[in-house]
Amino acid sequence: MQPVPLAADWFQGAISVELCDGWLKPWRLPHDRRNLFPSPNEDLLSRAEMASGARLRFATDSTRLVLRFLPLPGAVNPVCPRDTFRIDLTLNGDLLVSADVKPGGEEAEFSGLPQGEKALELWLPQDTSIAIRDLRVDDGTACRQVPDPRPKWVTYGSSLTHCVRAHSPARIWPAIVARRRGLNLTCLGFGGQCCLDPMVALVIRDRPADLITLKLGINCIGGALNARTFPAAVIGLVQIIREKHPRTPIGLVSPIGYPPNETKPDAVGYTIRQMREAIQDAHRRMVQDGDTNLYCFNGLDVFSEELIARYTADQCHPNADGIEVMAENFDRAVMEPLVKKVV
Repeated sequence: MQPVPLAADWFQGAISVELCDGWLKPWRLPHDRRNLFPSPNEDLLSRAEMASGARLRFATDSTRLVLRFLPLPGAVNPVCPRDTFRIDLTLNGDLLVSADVKPGGEEAEFSGLPQGEKALELWLPQDTSIAIRDLRVDDGTACRQVPDPRPKWVTYGSSLTHCVRAHSPARIWPAIVARRRGLNLTCLGFGGQCCLDPMVALVIRDRPADLITLKLGINCIGGALNARTFPAAVIGLVQIIREKHPRTPIGLVSPIGYPPNETKPDAVGYTIRQMREAIQDAHRRMVQDGDTNLYCFNGLDVFSEELIARYTADQCHPNADGIEVMAENFDRAVMEPLVKKVV
């Protein structure tokens, strides 16, 4: 097989691509400014290094592919019910085949692909970082980078958007929705780290987008923000983004069901229900201030307490099947009305 030289513009869904001698690594934050994204134990950066929603996009007439990378980390995320990392290959949004790679593995092979030139996307593992060495195709065939002309969707959220528990990377709920709706996805779901950081707001502000969704709240329960600071942080997040997206449709999505703090106050006296009310009030205030392209959605329509009881083991994180349910509900409750607003 023949190697294909790769470059940063082959990646979709990455905010930046780290280029080193012999490999390229996608990041979901600007890796060259990593010092400006502090968090205890560098947890935000470790989540941004994971490739949730990141993918290689290209066209080839080869019927076989081999993706080569540096050895994958030595352990699969402990919350995942499998002992391998997974890479997906899609064609026109449809999942063709998946490849499982053991920790320490260095390549993934995909064979039996359709004849003729086709535009493919290789979805990288949502639960680890990956440094790509090269892509290999059958001798005598062509492979080239192709742009993605589809409307650009940026979504921001917590572990519920990061989706390490998903069946595979093309089956995180943002990817399911994006493939169904024909959207070019950038997934900024950071497990445990959706704290409405101003620096993340600047990243979203500077990202080209035709549609933006902000799924907020769950990482702020427990004392990170309170009744005084949370509404102001929501408004500040949107206002920063609006500096370069004055008319882009933005959807605010309040927390899904969270039984431990639905009505029981956290350490600072705040509840999830109060957070939902605060997001609705923030939305009302910004609309009254003249924002005619801001929309608000109730997270309980995305994943209710009844679904939490059915699909979670910890009253918070849907399992892989629950993530597929979340995709269906998000598509119906949020995306269906929002895509009509995209020009």
